[in-house]
Amino acid sequence: MHDIAIPQEMKPGDGRFGAGPSKVRPEALRALADPARGAKLLGTSHRQAPVRELVGRVRSGVAALFGLPEGYEVVLGNGGTSAFWDMAVFCLVEERSAHASFGEFSSRFAERAAAAPFLAEPVVASSELGTHPELLADDRVDAYALTHNETSTGVQMAVERPRTPSGEPAPGLVLVDATSAAGGLGVEAAEFDAYYFAPQKCFGSDGGLWCACLSPAAIERVERLAGGGARFVPAFLDLRAALQSSRADYTVNTPAIATLFLFAEQLEWFNSNGGLGFSAARCDASAAAVYSWAERSDVAEPFVKRPEDRSHTVATIDFRDSLDAGRLAAVLRQNGIVDTDPYRKLGRNQLRIALFPSIDPADVEALTACIDYVVERL
Repeated sequence: MHDIAIPQEMKPGDGRFGAGPSKVRPEALRALADPARGAKLLGTSHRQAPVRELVGRVRSGVAALFGLPEGYEVVLGNGGTSAFWDMAVFCLVEERSAHASFGEFSSRFAERAAAAPFLAEPVVASSELGTHPELLADDRVDAYALTHNETSTGVQMAVERPRTPSGEPAPGLVLVDATSAAGGLGVEAAEFDAYYFAPQKCFGSDGGLWCACLSPAAIERVERLAGGGARFVPAFLDLRAALQSSRADYTVNTPAIATLFLFAEQLEWFNSNGGLGFSAARCDASAAAVYSWAERSDVAEPFVKRPEDRSHTVATIDFRDSLDAGRLAAVLRQNGIVDTDPYRKLGRNQLRIALFPSIDPADVEALTACIDYVVERL
């Protein structure tokens, strides 16, 4: 290993660039440790008023951030996005779903739907890694599964309801995996029926929790499938039970209170500074810094070719074959700049750099200078 010391004055103020779990703001951690605030909640019942008030902060904060229309509800539960995929299979897909599959995470919901014996074979639209497909209106399906941001490849896609040939929104629910997008990319609530995510990315919290914004149409589907005896639903995957609990400001199973507290702190930081426009603008600035640097570089280039498809929350940067990106990431880690490694299953000679709102855009600029410094010495 090359022993390369990056000058301290060049380094980012904070060296965390992981795509999840992500950087947690020091201000939020201090609030969590404050005996008068977060610390007094740890180790207390999640069904009593103090923690229920915390869940209420999260639910109202999410509703405000996304400007949810009347009738939409914010639902919480344990298990993360992986659990919600299974919940959607049982409680949101009636007979057949259609899926945009363009990376490791967008493919997983399709795999779960295909494995469900009570559903018809899903319609899957795939595209090459580094791109995304388009989902077209299909009268055979009752749910369309989109991924706002594919964390593994650094591809983002607009959240829009599929249109019929006449231009009308297609019938059926639109279910959007927003785990690495929510809070960092703009979205219109009218374009989705379920916008679901975990808080360990843009929301600077920790894992083990899922959050979903559900439309009235999605709620009706949940009530009918999970509550009307239309099909068996395992208790842990019962989205109707999660909905009922959330209305009372608690979760079915005991949550990690620290996760909820950090989530609430991030939401209030966003909303007190301008909401989604504020948080997305920070991601936009970081994306501009990293992609403009890569386009100027002699050794690097954006993996995603179309600028409009390049993620503003997770950047993937390819390097020429003569430069070992794994070694570069290791040197950065030796210097306190961590978690820039590529997604393990993608198998490319690249760095993956988180651009979440908690990350200062100035630190992204400093990271690019540090990369140049190391590259010159490898």
